[in-house]
Amino acid sequence: MVLADDEVLFREALASLLDRSGFEIVGQCGDPSELLTLVREFSPELAIVDIRMPPSHTTEGLDAARTIRKEAPQTAIVVLSAHVQVEPATDLLSSGRGTGYLLKSRVTDVDEFIETLERIVKGGSVVDPALVQELLAARRVDDPLDVLTSREREVLSLMAEGRSNAGIAHQLYVSEGTVEKHVHSIIMKLDLPGTALDHRRVLAVIVFLDAR
Repeated sequence: MVLADDEVLFREALASLLDRSGFEIVGQCGDPSELLTLVREFSPELAIVDIRMPPSHTTEGLDAARTIRKEAPQTAIVVLSAHVQVEPATDLLSSGRGTGYLLKSRVTDVDEFIETLERIVKGGSVVDPALVQELLAARRVDDPLDVLTSREREVLSLMAEGRSNAGIAHQLYVSEGTVEKHVHSIIMKLDLPGTALDHRRVLAVIVFLDAR
């Protein structure tokens, strides 16, 4: 993987943590242009990118992540944010699988953070639970999710966090078969295209992200 963050102490600490957890860091940097150079040179499986980077510390990291998604779609991307911001990365998340949007504070729970990275590398799309709650609190009046039951919305929010059916079943204390029925119902009620089930799960999460 490659790691991009202009906060040197955070970046070095994160690199050390990931190295001890079995990840190979092929490059790290503190600005978006160097990040793109590293991705083009090494074609990493994963890029971890801070949203705010030099020179203006606004969306340079996010812009670089969008470029990576276009140039190297096989590279999974995790964008990190220091604060809960609903808007910035939703278009990146909607661009396909293998994408995560996490708060930097999530790194303090090492086991959960490593598990999340592994899910993203394998193709999952993960939204930080704090961001999921923010989205739920900011739902639109004409919410397309109104067709769902409260349980189905709960299942969908856990899907947005990147959880598998087994993980959702464990969280809700129900059977995996029950979760499968809820997922099927969600897909049908949201009238998603009849493509592969995994892809429709991503589309369902995109509808959830847009429903704010």
